[in-house]
Amino acid sequence: MTTLEQVEKLCAIAKISYEEAKVALDATNGDLLEAIIYLEKQGKVTAPTGDGYYSGEKTHHHHGHHHCHNGNHFFSGLKKIGQFCLKMIRKGNTNSFEVLKGEEIKASFPVIVLGLLLIFAFWVAIPLIIIGLFFGLRYRFVGPEFNNNTVNDAMNSAANVAENLKKSINI
Repeated sequence: MTTLEQVEKLCAIAKISYEEAKVALDATNGDLLEAIIYLEKQGKVTAPTGDGYYSGEKTHHHHGHHHCHNGNHFFSGLKKIGQFCLKMIRKGNTNSFEVLKGEEIKASFPVIVLGLLLIFAFWVAIPLIIIGLFFGLRYRFVGPEFNNNTVNDAMNSAANVAENLKKSINI
């Protein structure tokens, strides 16, 4: 006798409807491997090629059938998003954003703090950074992710533009 668990397992593996899974399992006395072979012979699933594993892709699309869904795609997507967020948090905590006046460091905090300020309070953070440029502050990023100085070069260029603009106004 075919059980619901067997039907669900075959649905998940072969991406077929409950009805197709039950028919295949009934035809093979509940043997999962034989049911997959049975479905391959009927052309309802594609056999794996080479040294690969069973792909679970169908060759024919059946409309009107309800297919088994176990939510794996959703949870694997969530897992990838979570891993990306953790990676960004680690990078944000190992790198720093420094505020300098001349050669003296006035403030230093993790890049994650700057990122959060720019996301949640950009209407305050951006103007303060720009105003700071006109008061002679310079900004730089320090850490393993900022070995390439292109970002810091851009920050220095912005500071130089602010200084030149300030000088041209004072003339």
